[in-house]
Amino acid sequence: MNILVTGGAGYIGSHTVVELLERGDNVIVVDDLSNSKKEALDRVEDITGKSLTFYETDLLDKEELVQIFSQHDIDSVIHFAGYKAVGESVAKPLSYYHNNITGTLYLCEIMRKYDVKNLVFSSSATVYGDPHKVPITEDFPTSATNPYGRTKLFIEKILRDLYISDDNWNIGLLRYFNPVGAHPSGRIGEDPNDIPNNLMPYITQVAVGKLDELSVFGDDYPTPDGTGVRDYIHVVDLAKGHLKALNKLEEDPGVVTYNLGTGEGYSVLDVVKAFEEASGQEVPYKITDRRPGDIASCYADPSKAEKELGWSANYELVDMCKHSWNWQSKNPEGY
Repeated sequence: MNILVTGGAGYIGSHTVVELLERGDNVIVVDDLSNSKKEALDRVEDITGKSLTFYETDLLDKEELVQIFSQHDIDSVIHFAGYKAVGESVAKPLSYYHNNITGTLYLCEIMRKYDVKNLVFSSSATVYGDPHKVPITEDFPTSATNPYGRTKLFIEKILRDLYISDDNWNIGLLRYFNPVGAHPSGRIGEDPNDIPNNLMPYITQVAVGKLDELSVFGDDYPTPDGTGVRDYIHVVDLAKGHLKALNKLEEDPGVVTYNLGTGEGYSVLDVVKAFEEASGQEVPYKITDRRPGDIASCYADPSKAEKELGWSANYELVDMCKHSWNWQSKNPEGY
């Protein structure tokens, strides 16, 4: 199949492109490289021994998108592209709404024009807001606690409305929990632009000496050790979930929604301890104030994805830690 991947040079995108190429798909990547590096795609080609097509362009550039769709007979789209930092979204809401939502509208308009109606959308567990209980199933009420989460939620609603208007569309909404880890080769991984917003790259950068200590945001949550509990999922497992979702769209299911997580909740301190054991590195940390918008506990019930997609996570927390350290220790400065 010919698969267009928006944001394909990013963390989850690049790992998904590896899986697509290894499956034998032709991959066209569109990425503006605002939060990613072209080097990631060069390494994807090295890992797989296969080539991809790359366009450095922004989804807000409608004319360029039209060119790309006119030059390739695209079967399906996986849509990762978007700004993704919770804190920044609070500081720059207009930028987040414009980039994430308008970019998606342009993409869908051009998909419709070229009769490409299979779409897998990179959503997030942030759409559950502060859940009333855990584990979280797909029928939980949705809300959002920050502009980033609201862009994901609004796009989900837009895509449902699109399907209602034209039932030839098939749309998979994948709600990720907390992606961590790296490709086992250590060639690609998470490479944030500045101080990481996510726990694992923060830990690995402390371990490699790039940062002095880990800030643990709050130890007074109603959790076993007081620190926030999350469902950490290996990025390779997550990538494979996208291929399973593409397979599902071949069945003409309409709009389908799946949690992609392990179903296990780990606290911040659980992850620190597991990382120290997996890497042999010490990770000094300090407890600081809670971050606005953070919630106490969030983990998935992934049984629907297992039943309907035949997908489940294979990697354990120790693997996630080992692979994160393998990536960071081989690439202390990232790409």
